[in-house]
Order: sequence, then structure tokens, then C-alpha cells
Amino acid sequence: MDNSNRNDLGEIIRQQRIMMSLTLGELAGRSGVSASHLGRIERRERFPSGRILRRLAKPLGFGENELFALAGYLSPQATSVAEESPAYVGRRLDPYVARMLSQEPVDVQRAVIGILSILKSIASSVTKE
Repeated sequence: MDNSNRNDLGEIIRQQRIMMSLTLGELAGRSGVSASHLGRIERRERFPSGRILRRLAKPLGFGENELFALAGYLSPQATSVAEESPAYVGRRLDPYVARMLSQEPVDVQRAVIGILSILKSIASSVTKE
């Protein structure tokens, strides 16, 4: 398993949860994974098993294969497909922005990510015209 996948997965899960305006408790309720375990995954203290990834995929809006590819459980060909999918590229923040944003309160994080999503949507619709 690629170490960069191991290092990024917790951040990807956290960003996705925040973008969906879910608290750890809400995601725990929807997925059946304890909030404390989810917190350890997001802080990169734990790496989720395949069973945990299956439980998280739907509540986070990922396909199972996509989340498995992001985790490094699937082949490189599957990973490259996942990286091109809108759920990955469209929602992944620049590492510098993610680091700076992680220092802000959750409400600010949600607002900024929401604004960035709107701007990205506008930009993509303008380029299609």
C-alpha cells in the first residue's frame, strides 16, 4: 500500500465529511463506525480496514471502489480512474489550503469549502460554454 495514500486518506475523509456538513457523531450514526474511531482515522492515527471503508463509502458519497482506490487497496489502474472522478478531484483541496483551513474553526472550514465548491462549479460551467 502506498504511504501517500495512507497519509492522505484521513484528510480526504475529513474534508468530505465537512463538505457534507456532517459532524463526527452524524457520520458515526450513518455508518455504524464509532465517532472516536472516525476521529482517529481523520487524525491519521488509524488506517481503516476494508470493512470500515465499506461502511463509510455511502454516507460520504463515495462509491466503494472509489474509496478503496483512494485507500490504496485497489490496483494502480483503478486508482487512476478514481483520481479522475469528480468526487476526488472536485473535492480535494490543495495541501497548503487544507493545512491552513484545518487551523480554523469547523464553521469557518465549512463556509470556505462551500464557497470553493460554488466557485469551482461556476468555473466549470463557464468553461463548458
